[in-house]
Amino acid sequence: MTRREFVEDAAGTVPGVAFVGCGLAGASDAQAQARRREVVVNGRRVKTVDVHAHCSVPEAMALMGLTVAPPALLRSRASDRIRAMDEQGIDVEALSINPYWYTADRDVARELIRIQNEKLAEACAANPDRFVAFASVALQHPDLAAEQLQEGVSKYGLRGAGIGGSVNGEELSDPRFHPFWAKAEQLGVLVFIHPQVSGAPTELASRLTGSGGLENAIGNPLETTIALSHLIFEGTLDRFPGLKICAAHGGGYLPSYAARSDAICLTFPDRYTTPLRKKPTEYLRQLYYDSIVFTPEALRHLVAETGPGQIVMGTDYPFPWTKTSVDHILGTPGLTDAERAAMLGDTAAKLLGIKS
Repeated sequence: MTRREFVEDAAGTVPGVAFVGCGLAGASDAQAQARRREVVVNGRRVKTVDVHAHCSVPEAMALMGLTVAPPALLRSRASDRIRAMDEQGIDVEALSINPYWYTADRDVARELIRIQNEKLAEACAANPDRFVAFASVALQHPDLAAEQLQEGVSKYGLRGAGIGGSVNGEELSDPRFHPFWAKAEQLGVLVFIHPQVSGAPTELASRLTGSGGLENAIGNPLETTIALSHLIFEGTLDRFPGLKICAAHGGGYLPSYAARSDAICLTFPDRYTTPLRKKPTEYLRQLYYDSIVFTPEALRHLVAETGPGQIVMGTDYPFPWTKTSVDHILGTPGLTDAERAAMLGDTAAKLLGIKS
């Protein structure tokens, strides 16, 4: 994964945060270079929120012997990132860091996360009207992760947690992660689940070689599909019914073939070993999903399976999967104005505590 360092704010420099492909700057600097697109739905200005935007902290990565690469992407003009947001009509980005620290021992993990969350808070403070962030947590140490989430929210003002779809081969539904889920439910904050590269993409590496980038194209959505399915079938969502979880990439493949999860309970009841309070597909309507599904028909189907109030806009910025996330939602037929506004930003603003 490539990352470009965040080095500036309106006053000068804010060292320590790197962003995949771009930097940050004071809003006034960026707006001087490009006109900010304002998104309006039926005459109402909508504050748009991107829940899926990548970044990293080089100082924290160094504790794992990692560096931001390639070096040519470092130290770009910080105004580039906000200029791109302005052009696309993105008012606020929710920053998250894909976990690379799940093999770190407890002491290293504690220091790494402290550095990372401090730098995230500094980046958001430099541009509070444009950025919020998800706390990083050392989920391989669940009790520590719960502490870090509490500190991230109460001390640093972060808006939830960003986690991977698995932890060193363990499913997020494993009971040992219950302390983290309990804390997330208690705090009422959003948990953003992004595919873990060391999960399904690596475990199935021999099947995902060759042309097509299958480790990403198939492996990443599959990782999310497996993670969500375990959270449903192992009863985690019953144990913690107040959880607010958002899955990247439209929830992977699960919403596209959800009815099979219901059917297996009837077809092979002996494999349905954990009693659930409702049908598996009904849990889809208590989860949230980003809008990165590429076509109007895919978004229409996601709405049909999960409900329009469960979808929030995502870009995967700065990876060039899409530069038209706003237009994707505006151009999908069959949505009401209220549903479009909810997906563009109203729902995410409520989940992340962003003032309208």
